[in-house]
Amino acid sequence: MRDEQDYYFKKAKKEKYPARSVYKLEEAQLKYKFLKSGQRVLDLGCHPGSWSMYTAGLLGENGLVVAADLQRTDIALQKPHAEIHWLCYDVYSAEFVDYLKSHWPGFHVVLSDMAPRTTGSQYADHQQSLALVRRVLDLAALFLHENGTLYCKVFQGEDFPEFLQECKPLFATVKVVKPKSSRLESREVFVLGRGFRRAK
Repeated sequence: MRDEQDYYFKKAKKEKYPARSVYKLEEAQLKYKFLKSGQRVLDLGCHPGSWSMYTAGLLGENGLVVAADLQRTDIALQKPHAEIHWLCYDVYSAEFVDYLKSHWPGFHVVLSDMAPRTTGSQYADHQQSLALVRRVLDLAALFLHENGTLYCKVFQGEDFPEFLQECKPLFATVKVVKPKSSRLESREVFVLGRGFRRAK
């Protein structure tokens, strides 16, 4: 397993991505093809920027990535790629929601690789991860266009099935994805919701 992790680390370095986490998105994209040319994409918890860089390359010059994180991120890319707006915001803040509403009419895809700072307590980490991913779901419900897609990280645990049930009314299909590039011992998985439908 260590060899495999080294492989992704070296691959990221060679392909000039700041983190190996990019392959957790790439793997899902190659299989499900939810990122398309010309889309607007919201990337939550974007730091250090790999997901946004990868997404911008796929969307092309007519696309747009809005990338937000508590940590400042700013990477200049070579064209052709989508424009990236790097934002430094707390995703829980009302200011963040107001800023998005005042600048863009919505998004085709919401991405999130956010995770809490781990404490060593599986239960506490799971609960904090669920709190974050529920915030992501709230933001997706606010900003996704009809038929849009959500791809977000969450730690598995006893309340994970309950979170999946919360996703189901909002999407035509909900899948749990465990990428190969995710460490085997890690309890992280990704939820892919497709065919967003706004609550009546």
